[in-house]
Amino acid sequence: MITNAQKETDSTSVKELKEIIIRSWQHKDIGRMPDAANGFLYIGKKTEQVNIGETNANIAIKTGRQLFAKVPGVFVYDMDGSGNQLNISTRGLDPHRSWEYNIRQNGILLNSDMYGYPASHYSAPMESYEKIELIRGTGSLQYGAQFGGMINYVTRKPDSTKAFTLESVNTAGSFGLLSTYNAISGTSGRFSYYAYYHKRHSNGYRENSRSDAEAQFAHLHYQFSKKLGLTAAIGRSKYLHQLPGQLNDSMFAADPRMSTRSRNYFSPDIYVPSLTLLWNPSANTSINIIASGVYGARNSVLFDAFANVADSIDMQTMQYKNRQVDIDNFHSNTLDIRLLHHYTISGIRGKLATGITYMNNDLHRRQLGKGTTGTDYDLSVDAAGFGRDLHFRTSNIAVYAENAFQINTRWTISPGLRFEQGRSRMRGIIKYYDPGALPNDIPHRFLLAGVSSQFQIDKNNNLYGGWSQAYRPTIFKDIIPVSVYERVNSELKDARGHTAELGIRGKVLGRLQYDISAFSIRYKNRMGSIVLNDDNGQPYTYKTNIGDSRTNGLELFLQYKFPITQNLYAGLFSSSAWMEAIYTKGNVASGSTNVSVKGNRVESVPRWISRNGLEMLYKSFSSSLLYNYTAATFSDALNTDTPPSNGSKGYTPAYSVWDLNLSFRSNSIYSVRGGINNIFNRQYFTKRPAFYPGPGIWPSDGRNFYITIGVRI
Repeated sequence: MITNAQKETDSTSVKELKEIIIRSWQHKDIGRMPDAANGFLYIGKKTEQVNIGETNANIAIKTGRQLFAKVPGVFVYDMDGSGNQLNISTRGLDPHRSWEYNIRQNGILLNSDMYGYPASHYSAPMESYEKIELIRGTGSLQYGAQFGGMINYVTRKPDSTKAFTLESVNTAGSFGLLSTYNAISGTSGRFSYYAYYHKRHSNGYRENSRSDAEAQFAHLHYQFSKKLGLTAAIGRSKYLHQLPGQLNDSMFAADPRMSTRSRNYFSPDIYVPSLTLLWNPSANTSINIIASGVYGARNSVLFDAFANVADSIDMQTMQYKNRQVDIDNFHSNTLDIRLLHHYTISGIRGKLATGITYMNNDLHRRQLGKGTTGTDYDLSVDAAGFGRDLHFRTSNIAVYAENAFQINTRWTISPGLRFEQGRSRMRGIIKYYDPGALPNDIPHRFLLAGVSSQFQIDKNNNLYGGWSQAYRPTIFKDIIPVSVYERVNSELKDARGHTAELGIRGKVLGRLQYDISAFSIRYKNRMGSIVLNDDNGQPYTYKTNIGDSRTNGLELFLQYKFPITQNLYAGLFSSSAWMEAIYTKGNVASGSTNVSVKGNRVESVPRWISRNGLEMLYKSFSSSLLYNYTAATFSDALNTDTPPSNGSKGYTPAYSVWDLNLSFRSNSIYSVRGGINNIFNRQYFTKRPAFYPGPGIWPSDGRNFYITIGVRI
């Protein structure tokens, strides 16, 4: 409520103005991207912008279903509640480490190796972010050719009003959760800075699931003039997570919190340095030049076996079995030059976004090292070294251009092109594999096209839609034979296809916000395995392109906010998606034969994902009650229904979860958050992974509590 009572005085009279009361819900936790920003065009595309500070979400452990509650169709892979990673996907894609997305922080690429291992191992604290920007697949021509689109995590800005500001956010919660985020920032003249240190510990919901994480970040900016600014930044994230092991179905039914492993560990340690030059040579032109890198390691030491194989002490040696040690070292470099130009030609206004991206990556993968028989985190291997010692080197250059033509005051159309050329080279040693068959070169040469359009119905509502080609490169795991009985097609093709979408969004009746869209994704050359026979008639597994799939869907977001009394407001929302993902052709191995999967459902794609909520706001107090429903899925292309005794594949039942989150801000200095996740203690799991961290059931967290206290001075 804003009250204005004042007197207006002039030379002849005095007038007393009446009190004016303005009532509105100030919180805006979900919005969409502007038409153009950061060197990119967003007009005509499906976009969302999640404002972290306005959400009632458990940010300490990055609860994905809460953070993305108002983004329709986000599938959250809840394999643990550690808060170390966000594993999400949309539109029926693979959620593992969010690797179907181009992941960025402040526009800087975070994927560990886009062509070798596109997972995002970098994991900054959610407390450090101001907002999350999502752009769906039809925008891929500008930022990269991923089917999923782009997710950009935007860090908080330096305090522009003071030379020094200190902020501390501290959380305590169930299962031994303790988290602290401490940041400083400020501005002095043309110089500004922001830096934080973060540390988090959790014992975990399950036995043997301890997690310790830390992160640091520093951002230094100097504004040489109104037209030119330079930013240097470096971020680091590291965590050590004890993996409790996968379960089979009978174990999960007996006790979801049980552990099958006590000696398994996973630990990435990632550095992301960057240098960004922003130059605005004119009011209509901006140029971004970003040089960045992703360096570090992804380490694991595991007793790698199915859930029903016990990790026990051998009574003859009185020792455990040796564990397997795997180490990935990342050395990824990116140079990104982007230009955004506004112009008018012959009365037609336009926006041109163009740029060039160069990547040079070296992924050094060492696997199958014979580790110790100990129980702690130890990457030591015996004198024989690693069974696989490989380098996957990629050089790639991409040139893109997209132009938004404003045909008239209401209609804009944006065609675009992207050309990529490069090559990935695998070299090294696999001890069980014929050295002559090992070298593998994969060319990347694509010309991709797309178009998007937007029609402004009125000031608050518009139609949007588009079509864009996309591809997903063949990655390291696709071309490595896992045993002597497996061979790899030396002419593997990158997955190709397209994304199409059509929607309407805006606001009606003053308070009803909506975004309704339909989409279709065609995904060709999916990877898999079939069975072939050698010259002697002996069967072997052959990794190759096994078929195509199609995913059609509808996405719906509705939100209505209204006053109840002068200080009390309420809001209702629904964020839901329907997806039908099927194989349109393909064959996969089933035992010693090949079976057609045409017409089968694509694995880990629920038909329905629906999140619905009730929000209340009273002065400085707000609350959110969230209901999350995710439909059942299959874990493999064969649509195996009855799981085997090891639990490695089978049906994943539908599940629903309720959450309650509260927040209170007494003033600009103090704030308090708290909540209950999984109120009714639902025991569930979200998918059965086919590979890391092990095939089987990984239970999600049961009921848990947290409280967060923030101070800013």
